[in-house]
Amino acid sequence: MAQSPVAVVCVGMAGSGKTTFMQRINSYLHSKKTVPYVLNLDPAVHTVPFESNIDIRDSINYREVMKQYNLGPNGGILTSLNLFATKVDQIISLLEKRTAPNPSNPAAKPIEHILVDTPGQIEVFVWSASGSILLETLASSFPTVIAYVIDTPRASSTSTFMSNMLYACSILYKTKLPMILVFNKTDVQDAEFAKEWMTDFDAFQKALREEEESGAFGTEGAAGGFGSGSGYMGSLLNSMSLMLEEFYRHLNLVGVSSMTGEGIDEFFEAVEEKRQEFERDYKPELERKRKEREEKKAAQRELELGKLMKDMNVSGSSKGKQKVENEAETVSEAEEEEEARRNGDQDDDEDSEDDYRIPRAGDSEGLTQRYKDALAEQGTAPSDQDLSFARYLRASNINQ
Repeated sequence: MAQSPVAVVCVGMAGSGKTTFMQRINSYLHSKKTVPYVLNLDPAVHTVPFESNIDIRDSINYREVMKQYNLGPNGGILTSLNLFATKVDQIISLLEKRTAPNPSNPAAKPIEHILVDTPGQIEVFVWSASGSILLETLASSFPTVIAYVIDTPRASSTSTFMSNMLYACSILYKTKLPMILVFNKTDVQDAEFAKEWMTDFDAFQKALREEEESGAFGTEGAAGGFGSGSGYMGSLLNSMSLMLEEFYRHLNLVGVSSMTGEGIDEFFEAVEEKRQEFERDYKPELERKRKEREEKKAAQRELELGKLMKDMNVSGSSKGKQKVENEAETVSEAEEEEEARRNGDQDDDEDSEDDYRIPRAGDSEGLTQRYKDALAEQGTAPSDQDLSFARYLRASNINQ
């Protein structure tokens, strides 16, 4: 049975070389005759150095979204992703169709990798509802790995390194997917220092003390920084490095150069390792959560159905009860009800005759007489206003 293709989602801060890295791994797979399926989810990019099979720019016009909704650049990207996320079911159906084996051509090599490029504004994708929908839906159909691209020269100081590690920790917590730390631009600066700091706490503490003593704390190999009076920051970084030690054990670190292609082999070895980790650890958890959601929905439906049936039974039983109460149980009761019904019909006839004898509202003499009778019952003589009102009734001929 053919393996399901693995989805590699590249995320990273602006300027980390994420799109260049995408181009490098895309060309690497083409050179290995394993053509990937490529998605571009960055609506604001002008050009990309690779050919995309699915491109958000084909269906969403970023500038029109900004103009129509009166948004800035980040708001335009976020809204474009939200609009694109409404078609996620079509995207997954297309991916499943394209990556499935071709029955008409069994010799054709199936797609083994799905590459996803994301916007440079990392928080717009990772922390938005649309980003969560896209990642969760993708992970429900394919093994999914997060490749967090880091600018190695910018992470050479202890403070910026720790900032990147905290961000990686937050992404891992948010996505709950296997992650690979990709230290890019190793042709500018080697990433061995990062590997050492992640595996040896004493080495990180030593580098931190050296920066504090030299007054270069917080720099990236250049002038500036917080100076030597940053005891609080140094203590904070020490504490965070201890806290993140457990976090480092769940990450794979590779150093690559998108310019020269160095380290790309190690990256795909890490991808294969994370694929197995996904199948072993993450997929059962995803299926368990999906099952819990389905059971919760089913229980809610059963509860609503029970309430509906209860309401229907109550209304039906009340009608039946009323009908039973109205029915006679014995012959004597039936005779009594029949006699009462005949007496009631006679009373109704008498009432109708009395009603017939009552003068009509339009009968002026009758109205005047009733008005006088009412005044007589009160024991008061009619006043001039009363007499004038009686004349009005006589002259108006109401209802005639």
